[in-house]
Amino acid sequence: MPLVDLDRFDFLYANRVKGMKTAATRDLMATLSRPGIISLAGGFPDTRAFGEEAFREISRNIASDAAQALQYGPTAGLEAIKDVIVEVMGAEGTPARQEDVFVTTGAQQGLDLIAKVFLDEGDAVLCEGPTYAGALNAFASYRPRIAHVPMDRAGIIPVAARETLKRARKGGLHVKFLYTVPNFQNPAGVTMVAERRRELLEMAREFDLVIVEDNPYGMLRFEGEPLPSLAALEQEEGDLDRVVYLGTFSKIFAPGVRLGWVHAQPGILHKINVGKQGADLCSSNLSQMMISSYFQNADWRAYVRRLTSMYKERRDAMLDSLAEFMPKEVYWTHPEGGLFVWATLPSYLDATAMLPRAIARNVAYVPGEGFYGGAPGTGKNNMRLNFSFVEPERIRRGIELLSEVIRERMELRSDLERGSHRKESAIHGGRAAAFGSGTDG
Repeated sequence: MPLVDLDRFDFLYANRVKGMKTAATRDLMATLSRPGIISLAGGFPDTRAFGEEAFREISRNIASDAAQALQYGPTAGLEAIKDVIVEVMGAEGTPARQEDVFVTTGAQQGLDLIAKVFLDEGDAVLCEGPTYAGALNAFASYRPRIAHVPMDRAGIIPVAARETLKRARKGGLHVKFLYTVPNFQNPAGVTMVAERRRELLEMAREFDLVIVEDNPYGMLRFEGEPLPSLAALEQEEGDLDRVVYLGTFSKIFAPGVRLGWVHAQPGILHKINVGKQGADLCSSNLSQMMISSYFQNADWRAYVRRLTSMYKERRDAMLDSLAEFMPKEVYWTHPEGGLFVWATLPSYLDATAMLPRAIARNVAYVPGEGFYGGAPGTGKNNMRLNFSFVEPERIRRGIELLSEVIRERMELRSDLERGSHRKESAIHGGRAAAFGSGTDG
């Protein structure tokens, strides 16, 4: 079979394609399926916890209405699934109305539709630094400027966000929205404290911005008290149109159904409706009916509790293993929920360059560079580690292997520095002898 010349039609491709990149986790998929590899890379929930019998029960429940399940549906989603979404948001403490809910093909489509609705080329988006790589990919085709705001263990730093917005305004840059993952952030695992959530809302009003609140992990809390969503705080403060809330069934049901939602004011939802009609007409009725059947007839809260209990055990295994095996120069976050730990290596190490060596040792992670859109090299000494899909004993072994790779790179650096110092000393010593010989006449 002849090779396809992938660059043959470069002159025909749209300019927006130039800003698009594949996600590092997607690129790693083929490698991660290799037998024996311990993957700490993907952000996969453990769908094995769902169980075959529960799946069969759902299938039996919807079989009686197979005609509707296999048919087109309304663009905004079926009424039954919207009722479920309102229930789920209520369980998280965010009041919602059915008419303010719009169903999407995964929250990822929600990100794309929001970008399509709001962004012109050259507009700016304020994001946490680091931020979810899938969001950067969704935004990239609309060719915005990405401005990252640093975080600490309490989430995005409001003072830094305000300064960034001031500079953008002074420079004539139009910032359209602020994108945040406030709970157990992907990739950093940190949670934004309540005070900063209120500060962001105040800032959005001051600079007349929309806030895109992406909350896929909010129900996966292992410890601490739940915090109000930005959408809930906005309603509490009587401001009902600034937060665009994204949710998904990927983490509390299963990612394979590809179903998420947007909760926003009617004007925004109308624009999203038009955008979705041009994308896929409607999300799958089959997926919507499967989820509706399960959430209406089963104890979905108990299932989420089982997931969080399992993920907590795996989070603890990862944190304990990091403390046991990693060099003292390596630091990491302590997530109170979610799926990820963010590790910071010594500044001279490059996690991207180190990845092939790790894979050769049968362990994988996602390098930090992919979670920044902008200056090359940012996040190069960081890595995202996932604990949700691997059993505790394999997590421990994976961290042990990874720590060996890191130590080897650190020792190599140390050896190179010692060799460089010895060479430098020899050169300087030789020069001193020569100069001395000359001086002595």
